[in-house]
Amino acid sequence: MTHIDPEALVASLRRLRTTSSATDIVHQLERAVDVVDTLFGYSGAGLMFAEEGRNLRYLVATDDRGRSLEGAQLHLGQGPCVSAYERNSAVTSTDVHADPRWPKLADRLHPDVRAVAGVPVRLGGEPVGTLNVYQSTPYEWDDSDVQALHGYADVIEQLLTAAMAAEEKSALADQLQYALDYRVVIERAIGYLMGKHDLTATQAFTGLRKQARDSRRRVADLAAEVLGEGAGELR
Repeated sequence: MTHIDPEALVASLRRLRTTSSATDIVHQLERAVDVVDTLFGYSGAGLMFAEEGRNLRYLVATDDRGRSLEGAQLHLGQGPCVSAYERNSAVTSTDVHADPRWPKLADRLHPDVRAVAGVPVRLGGEPVGTLNVYQSTPYEWDDSDVQALHGYADVIEQLLTAAMAAEEKSALADQLQYALDYRVVIERAIGYLMGKHDLTATQAFTGLRKQARDSRRRVADLAAEVLGEGAGELR
């Protein structure tokens, strides 16, 4: 069982509720996912959102393994997180590598992604995405895990609702679409750093995120700068 400190959980939820900013909703969502990862002691976490047409895309992932989980599900159109979105309810798997519900998923996952849980993120009762976590070993999810994830999904809903109240709905959609589009830039920057510095994908992603935090910039903006410098080297 994952140890969840009730006092730390309440304090963290309170901070997220009171510091939401409509001017940078994507940053707030990234922060919420990071808190889930560190506070609960899971191996990683991620956030997926639906575009028009109800197609899911990943918005935030805490590490390379988490990105493999999101990417595999999006490629196949199936998995625990996709099911959580489609059913509008929590879906868990003790070990996705041995789960008969998604037999093709294991081949596309990082080997350290084993137990997975996903809960819907809703607006007006309707799912607009999913909050997802994973463990690097098989794990029996219990009610405290699911309740905690639902609590954080509710916070994400409040962040989105607050942003929509402060801005035009179209402006919020533009911010989320910007973030989704720039995941492609981030992936390209990771590939560039891997080739230039002989890094693994995890090392490149971690280094990119750390440098962005240290310089108080968004990862997407730094990734675009890295790619720009790389293009200059080839001239």
